[in-house]
Amino acid sequence: MGSIWELDFYSRPILDENQKKVWEVLICESPLDVRTKPDSLFRFTKYCPSTEVNSVWLRTAIQEAIATSGESPSRVRFFRRQMNNMITKACQDAGIPVQPSRRILMLHNWLTQRMEQVYPNEPGYQGGTNPSVRLDAPLPQRLPDALEGEKWGFVTLSASDFNDMPEWDISFGEGFPLEMMGISADTPIPGVLVFSSRALPMAAWMSGLELSSLRFDDTQGARLVLETGATESWILSNISNPNIKTEASTFEKARQKANGVHFIGIQSSPESESFAGFWLLQEVILP
Repeated sequence: MGSIWELDFYSRPILDENQKKVWEVLICESPLDVRTKPDSLFRFTKYCPSTEVNSVWLRTAIQEAIATSGESPSRVRFFRRQMNNMITKACQDAGIPVQPSRRILMLHNWLTQRMEQVYPNEPGYQGGTNPSVRLDAPLPQRLPDALEGEKWGFVTLSASDFNDMPEWDISFGEGFPLEMMGISADTPIPGVLVFSSRALPMAAWMSGLELSSLRFDDTQGARLVLETGATESWILSNISNPNIKTEASTFEKARQKANGVHFIGIQSSPESESFAGFWLLQEVILP
C-alpha cells in the first residue's frame, strides 16, 4: 500500500486586501504505524484567493503537491462534508481515489497548530472562530448479521506494548505513533476485542470503512458505537448487563484520560495469537 494523504481545503481566519476570506489547502501524509516519525511525513500548504476557489485550482494544487512529494498517494482522506463535491472532483481529475474520513489525525494536529501559531501572525488575521458548516450526522446503523461478533470484551494495554505492533500478525489494520498524541509509555490504552468465526471477512469489511473511533453511548440505551467515514456510525453491541455497562463506562473514562486514544481488535477466538484486524483509534473534535 502506498502513502495516504489527508487534505483540507477551506477558508482561514485571514482577510485579503479586499476584505475577502483567504482560503488554503493543507495536504499531509497519514502516519500508518506506531514507528512512523511524524517529522518525516510529507506536508504541503498553499493559500488560495477567494476568487479562485474551485476544483480546477485545487486539482492544480494537488498536482503541485505530487510533484513536490515525488509520488502520488494511493488515496486521499478529507473530513469537510460541505466541501465534498469540490474535493472529490479535484482528486478524481488528478487521478487519485478519495474518501470522506474522520481518520485525519495528522491533519487535525497540524490545523490546530496553525490556528494557534501561524494564522495569528498573518496580515489580515481575524481573531475568534472560523466557523465550519455543521451538518447533522445520521443515526447509528445496525451491523449486518454476518458481521456481528459472537463474543467481545474490554481489554487494556500499556502504551509501551504497542512498540512491537509492526511485528504482530495483523491481516488488516492501521496504527499511528502515540508520541504524536502526547501519550507516555506507561499510559493505559483501553480497547475492545471482538471474536468471530468470520473474523477475516469482518476485518476486511471494516478496513473499507475508514475507522474513526469507538465510544460508549448511553444517551439512547447503553451501546458501543463505531464511528466510520465522515458521518457513518454502527452499533457494535447493545449492552443490557449492569456489569458490562460499568466496564463500558470505565472504558470511556480511560479513553478520555488517554487523550482519546483507544483500539479495536478482531480475532477468530480468545486463544488466537493473530489478529484479523487491529486499529489504533483516536477521537478527534473536528472544526
